[in-house]
Amino acid sequence: MSETLLFFVGIVVLQALSALFSGSETALTTASRARIHQLAQQGGRRAALVKSFETEKDRLLGTILVGNTFVNTAAAALGTTLLSNYFGTDGMGAVVATLVLTLTLLIFSEVLPKTFALRHALPVALAVAPIMWLLMRLLRPLTGTIILFVRSILYFVGAEDKTVSMSNQVEELKGAIDLHRGPEAEVAQERAMLRSILDLNSITVNEAMTHRRKVETLDAGLSPFVLMEEALASPHTRLPLWQGDPDNIIGLVHARALFREIQRLNGKLEELDIKKVATPPWFIPASATLLEQLHAFQARREHFAMVVDEYGVFMGIITLEDILEEIVGEIEDEHDPALPGVVRHPNGSYVTDGALSIREVNRLYDWNLPDNTGATTLAGLVIYETRRLPNVGQMFEFYGYRFEILKRQRNQITQLRIFPPLKDPTKDNHPHAP
Repeated sequence: MSETLLFFVGIVVLQALSALFSGSETALTTASRARIHQLAQQGGRRAALVKSFETEKDRLLGTILVGNTFVNTAAAALGTTLLSNYFGTDGMGAVVATLVLTLTLLIFSEVLPKTFALRHALPVALAVAPIMWLLMRLLRPLTGTIILFVRSILYFVGAEDKTVSMSNQVEELKGAIDLHRGPEAEVAQERAMLRSILDLNSITVNEAMTHRRKVETLDAGLSPFVLMEEALASPHTRLPLWQGDPDNIIGLVHARALFREIQRLNGKLEELDIKKVATPPWFIPASATLLEQLHAFQARREHFAMVVDEYGVFMGIITLEDILEEIVGEIEDEHDPALPGVVRHPNGSYVTDGALSIREVNRLYDWNLPDNTGATTLAGLVIYETRRLPNVGQMFEFYGYRFEILKRQRNQITQLRIFPPLKDPTKDNHPHAP
């Protein structure tokens, strides 16, 4: 009887150890790395241990598997011996032992501990970290030999380790951000902002700039009186200055500098030389990324740049505010002109200006129209997909969206009706939709 009790206690202890290894594997691999990093930065010793496991993943996994395999095998051996004493050694004992131990190991050593660890990954990971650290040191010779053997096999079959690239890490972050959902109005805005920050290095200046057709400029050939009137009428404080040809940008006029010069001249506008007021223009390539341009703005302590293409032709302007708006959305003040509106109709369609940027409507209505095709506006996307200049009344469907051409001025699509895909009622809808 004492021998039976000893066998039973041994089996229980071994299954408890198996549960420890199974739960540790789940907790240590699913615990939030960001939270662990934060706790380690705050001085948490156990969090620092868990963080150190990231550089020894092979050894950690090897230690857990060696320990789990050993205790499961030992439990199976003890269980078979114990049950064979009751059911005989003619094979029935082995069958019963297999069934009973498979069921108990599955429930109490696999499913239960892993489910618990999955639901409480962080506290479990912190709790088992010292134990796993000690076992990794004790089993280092054995696990080291196993890891070396496994790596040799992987090398010969062409499946050796590959370093995770920065792009893979960025995509992982984007996936985590997409999981950040909820009914609150702020959640969609936070998700859009976080994604926009990661996208700065992939968006070119050409996609975010203000096109030359929308840029207000000053003609150096005009009289000082007209120049002052145009500067006063403009909602902008910085205006490009050109001479002879609108492509020939010769400077940048700041309204404050202009008015200081007028004050210095005691209001004698006829003596005003607009070229002396202007500062040298700063030209940048349209192919630069927004992240590069943001760093350039910081380095030069400037907020305004002229964008040119590969041939040096003036294409538009980019400002610090444009880059910030790519992150936080449209920033408007009392001097900004009204933006082209978007009207939502009861049938679920949206009437939009063709010049609206794809990224802007994606952010505003949580759409997923592609912005990596080379087209930056809704009208440009339609032309890109149809490979022609559509006529008024024509309808097209791509990416799950239906587009109807409402207005066209010469060769420019000026107004569209868009029917987006039906929203999934289980997901949060963007709060900015009118």
